[in-house]
Amino acid sequence: MGESGIVVTVQAKKKYVPIMLYWTNPDAKQAADARRASIGVQNGREREKMEELRYPIGKFEHEGEISAAQRRLWIQEIAALPGQLSEAARGLDGERLDTPYREGGWTVRQVVHHVGDSHMNCLMRFKLALTEEQPAIKPYEEQLWAELADSRALPVEPSLALVSALHVRWTALLESMTDEQFSRAFYHPGSGQVVRLDRCLGMYVWHGKHHTAHIDRLRDRMGW
Repeated sequence: MGESGIVVTVQAKKKYVPIMLYWTNPDAKQAADARRASIGVQNGREREKMEELRYPIGKFEHEGEISAAQRRLWIQEIAALPGQLSEAARGLDGERLDTPYREGGWTVRQVVHHVGDSHMNCLMRFKLALTEEQPAIKPYEEQLWAELADSRALPVEPSLALVSALHVRWTALLESMTDEQFSRAFYHPGSGQVVRLDRCLGMYVWHGKHHTAHIDRLRDRMGW
């Protein structure tokens, strides 16, 4: 025990008193340091792997002003998302739909239904911001929505159809918007942030790609 190199405590009059046990064998200390370093590297790699599974295309990033050209590109990507999501889920049923995209994550089924839920809410936020002065939007508990019966058990086709219809309307709305309208914003009580519609557009382009990539990467790993 004298070579453990750790701090232990002993109880004395109902108080815990730390006692330092010093290394007496330098080789043992060096070996222990090497083991700790190896464990640290392994834990770091596991964290990196988990981060890659959670964010397969990285997190949303955009610095500076959002140009009209950038908006046009994003609108095209909003229009394309339903086809990409449908292709990612094509041919999956039964156990495959109920496979989590990562350990502790949502199943493929829940991911598809979540995209429908989320983008439905986002379209409503656009309409609120376009018709009211910086409205406070209503956040929702996405983790709890994903646990409801429709998200856990319903086939994915209704949500794929929902996303397709939503994006037709969303794209038509986006293509009609002026520079002034893209500068309008809503207040998000959950984050405490005021979000401009041009930035929200970019965030939801990322959001659709993010969840589509969850399914695509899972299929790659599983050989589906």
